[in-house]
Amino acid sequence: MANLKTQGLKPGLLRQLGFFSATALVISNMVGTGIFATTGFMAGDLGSATMILACWGAGALFAFAGALSYSELGINFPSSGGEYVYLTHAFGPEWGFMTGWVSFFAGFSAPIAAAALAFSDYLGYFFPSLKQANATLVIGSGAFSLRLGGGQLAACGLIAAFTILNCFGVGRTAKVQNVLTSTKLIVIVGFVLLGFAAGSGSWSHFSEHAVRTSTVSLPAQFIVSLLWVMFGYSGWNAATYVAEEVRRPERTLPAALAAGTAIVAALYLGLNMIFIYATPLESMKGVIAIGSLSASNLFGAKVAGAFSALMALSIVSTVNAMVTIGPRVYYAMAKNKAFFRAAASVDARWHTPVNAILSQGLCAMFMTLTPFPQLVSYIGFSLTLFTALSVASLFVFRRGRPGWQRLRALEFAWPLIPASYILVGMCMMVYGVIWQPAASLTALATVGAGALVYHFGVRARRV
Repeated sequence: MANLKTQGLKPGLLRQLGFFSATALVISNMVGTGIFATTGFMAGDLGSATMILACWGAGALFAFAGALSYSELGINFPSSGGEYVYLTHAFGPEWGFMTGWVSFFAGFSAPIAAAALAFSDYLGYFFPSLKQANATLVIGSGAFSLRLGGGQLAACGLIAAFTILNCFGVGRTAKVQNVLTSTKLIVIVGFVLLGFAAGSGSWSHFSEHAVRTSTVSLPAQFIVSLLWVMFGYSGWNAATYVAEEVRRPERTLPAALAAGTAIVAALYLGLNMIFIYATPLESMKGVIAIGSLSASNLFGAKVAGAFSALMALSIVSTVNAMVTIGPRVYYAMAKNKAFFRAAASVDARWHTPVNAILSQGLCAMFMTLTPFPQLVSYIGFSLTLFTALSVASLFVFRRGRPGWQRLRALEFAWPLIPASYILVGMCMMVYGVIWQPAASLTALATVGAGALVYHFGVRARRV
């Protein structure tokens, strides 16, 4: 390390992550806020257990199609950055910049904020002042409100802690992440198995309906609810963002993406079934900490407290995973002169992009002031837009890039898998604009702002 300056070399990222760590990153990045905090809202929107389970099942197929498509992209571009790398090569630097710009806000900062807020709501089982509903200061109303209270402060504290941890090396962070992920899996599997074996639930809940709170037709609401589900599944592409730090990426990336997505799909099915088994749909409408409510109904207040604490701990691993992944996108952009120059700086001792990590942490803490439902819709719309564009880039690369390596799994009925992902994604976005205009148009405004920043700022600097 001490000889870097004398040798004239710049510190860079190291390939330290194996299959287990990459898969753990995918699982931790996926399992968190979405599954622990959105089923209560879907109960009111859809009003049927069958529709809720079908929506999560459709989301699993959608995510797996995306994971397979990204696997082919990852083995051909084994460098950090994910969508930024793919769209830059496929459609030009402006599109690459815009996906990185949106990733900073909607891809990572907003999901980190949402996960930290869900963490606070689970702690609210013990300290009611930490629940978002009990915010002491509310400015505005509805979708255009800002909230500040104990929950937001606790969320900011969690984000700050992991932001600092991530500055001190990906190897150390990966060890913490592996422990947190293992804990998360044990908690989820234990909760599901114990709930069905010894909990006070009822199978009759699966045939009961709730009075719908949504005025949108059920088929249209199903598609809109997929935006919530895709927020829950977001993270299936996590390993591609740290590709430059993965050992043997040509083998590790596809395996980690496929294994992580399959494991999470099974966990989500089990969790949604136990939520419904524990709680009538009418009673779970609008509840964020659905795990705490289900645990209380299954085991009583004393045992529910233990599960609430464990579920809060499970969400902690999601925060850490996203804090780790996001800065690698900004690092890749900055290296290509498409982001703030300081984001390309790598600490000589810890080999981490410290400036990128800190800027993301500050943005995420600010976003904790935003209402939770609006954050989720904003994230789901934004991520679907750019993952669909990235999957579409496969058609560009397969047709015109010499030496392109084709993934055998995608050869089956080509182009059925990527085309299905793109088609479903487009439907979700159209219905999102119609029925969730505030969040969807804010997402589009973020994209537009990125285009302006590139046109008037970044492009001139790159010339």
